[in-house]
Amino acid sequence: MANLIYSPKDILQQEFKTKMRGYDPVEVDEFLDNIIKDYENYNKEILALQEENDRLNAKVDQLSKNQAVASRVQQEAPKSQTVTNFDILKRLSNLEKEVFGKKLDREPEPTTRSTSYSSNYTNADLEDDNEKTRQF
Repeated sequence: MANLIYSPKDILQQEFKTKMRGYDPVEVDEFLDNIIKDYENYNKEILALQEENDRLNAKVDQLSKNQAVASRVQQEAPKSQTVTNFDILKRLSNLEKEVFGKKLDREPEPTTRSTSYSSNYTNADLEDDNEKTRQF
């Protein structure tokens, strides 16, 4: 707050010297009483505005923190989505190997397919994939 010279109490207690042809003391007192009332009203308004300013600053700080947390959550969400998609694709691949592997064991197919299948996968690979699929 600015450095004030007079407080409402100082204005109220101010005494003036009287001289011969001076101002009317009653009129001066009435004027000073009105000044005191205005001065007190201004002080109350300044305090109310300072409280409102503090409240609004606290609200801005809180909203800034909430926004920072929300932006961090948004940045982390795509990472977890990518991991989830990868897991789904891995599970799907394991399931396809399980289903098509059993189907190939039941039905004899042309040698080109079974040869390519057997060259790509061994029984150990199928067992390992089946075990991984069961874990999900």
